[in-house]
Amino acid sequence: MKVVVDLDLCEGNAKCVEAAPEVFKLGDNDQAIVLNENPGPELRAKVQHAARICPKQAIKLIE
Repeated sequence: MKVVVDLDLCEGNAKCVEAAPEVFKLGDNDQAIVLNENPGPELRAKVQHAARICPKQAIKLIE
């Protein structure tokens, strides 16, 4: 799985950071930064949850 954040959509709500801090952080511009583009299976549920709760649906998961 590859994690991608659409920066045109991201508003910096930080829901992804709360859900999966191992994979996301907020950058200086208050937009999400992907720390680990290819998280292992142990993080799959957290990353999927982060994508679901993103208010702008800015997180894409590519299988």
